[in-house]
Amino acid sequence: MSSSASGKLAHANISNGWFRESGAMWPGQSMNIEVNQVLHVEKSKFQDVLVFESKAYGNVLVLDGVIQVTERDEFSYQEMITHPALFSHPNPERVLVIGGGDGGVLREAIKHPQVKEAVLCDIDEAVIRVSKKYLPSLSVSYADPKVAVHIGDGFEFLQNKKNYFDVIITDSSDPVGPAESLYQSRYYELMRDALRGGGIVSTQGECQWLHLPLIKEVLTFARKLFPVAEYAYTTIPTYPSGQIGFILCSKDKTTNFKEPLRRMSPEQELRLFKYYNADIHRAAFVLPNFTRLAIGDIDQSAGTPAAAAATTTAAAAAKPDESS
Repeated sequence: MSSSASGKLAHANISNGWFRESGAMWPGQSMNIEVNQVLHVEKSKFQDVLVFESKAYGNVLVLDGVIQVTERDEFSYQEMITHPALFSHPNPERVLVIGGGDGGVLREAIKHPQVKEAVLCDIDEAVIRVSKKYLPSLSVSYADPKVAVHIGDGFEFLQNKKNYFDVIITDSSDPVGPAESLYQSRYYELMRDALRGGGIVSTQGECQWLHLPLIKEVLTFARKLFPVAEYAYTTIPTYPSGQIGFILCSKDKTTNFKEPLRRMSPEQELRLFKYYNADIHRAAFVLPNFTRLAIGDIDQSAGTPAAAAATTTAAAAAKPDESS
């Protein structure tokens, strides 16, 4: 732990009462948040871990200088990396979360009554430990009897799993440091092989304002490995440029991520979710033209969607799921 001359906890990214984010993947810009007090500073086996209480965003978890979670806006990310995937699967009984040690994705996954088993694999026990202490609204998920935790490398964990999970969610940090292997083709192959028939993947897919070459690269190899692969996004104020994306893949060629296969009633949605609803689900896949052109969803010469002929809508088949 680092401390100042006064004995209070200190950190290199905090100066004059303000935290300044340091991220190599978005040069020329930085998020700043006013700090009330530093709660935790640690060098784990894998990364720098910081938790502070902010003036406007509640408690904030930072890894290697990059904001991972704030209590004020975390639900946007947690819900949108989770529910478009799970609502696109007819019966997601077994869910695996790679990363996500704060517990937020687990919290969302177990809201689905179909889920009988939710496994979390995170390489860094420190993230889980500090989240249980400082992020209780997320880490509450660890108390659920359906949840099992494995501390270890997700890449290695998947090599020992074949044809087992229905949905795999990769809640990773950016592709530097311990998360670098999770953005490679081989990792997507391992996820595919760990899924049962009709299985679905949802991964942290970076920001369309900052990382289009990376997004295109991942989508390109994902579309060679899965018959269906799409990009969606959500808004979240404390992530770079106020947005973050997701890459969703399915082993079932009939999957239409753009229309929920299962639905809850509007009353259930209001009770269970702060951000997600069926309309937001659909809207998340509506991309601006610059993104569609960059990732190849538009044939620029023709000015028409490249895959339009292969896309069918399942709107009539989507029925409310009243089981929760």
